[in-house]
Amino acid sequence: MTKSRTNPKVDEFLGKSKKWKEEYETLRNIVLDCELTEEFKWMHPCYTFENKNIVLIHGFKEYCALLFHKGALLQDAHGLLIQQTENVQGARQIRFTNVQEIVATESILKAYIHEAIEVEKAGLEVEFKKNEEFIIPEELHNKFDDIPALKTAFEALTPGRQRAYILYFSQAKQSKTRESRIEKCMQKILDGKGLKD
Repeated sequence: MTKSRTNPKVDEFLGKSKKWKEEYETLRNIVLDCELTEEFKWMHPCYTFENKNIVLIHGFKEYCALLFHKGALLQDAHGLLIQQTENVQGARQIRFTNVQEIVATESILKAYIHEAIEVEKAGLEVEFKKNEEFIIPEELHNKFDDIPALKTAFEALTPGRQRAYILYFSQAKQSKTRESRIEKCMQKILDGKGLKD
């Protein structure tokens, strides 16, 4: 691994890492062997090909992972890719709990990374569900009926903002909670803002 190909922000990230430090370093070396550019995005080491995100290294309480941004488009010949949650559409992870697992799958990981680069070279894109495919909660429909301006404002939002609201409202198990969430977000929607804006 040549020092010129490493990113100082990733060096700093690794220096501060307590859990998964050795695993991160092992994954980093494998990814850098695949001739990707090392960047630091979303507070994690991210690796790109011609400014397109290919993989990201991140850690959680129970595991660390190599996340493929367009993992849904990979063949997954070894059945290693995991969809983090049902709402994640394109990204897929390969999870690890120790360095030995990473070392044992090094050649497979490199094959997956090279496939991900080919997906990018081919210009392939993940087909995201259209917002019509997400079920708008009944409580939101009722609000649209009561306040037509809310419906107009909601429909004027970007598809990503609409999706974020739909998922946020739908995740509540009880109708009362869904109604409360909608009430709290109404002004933001009317102001043309997204959930996180």
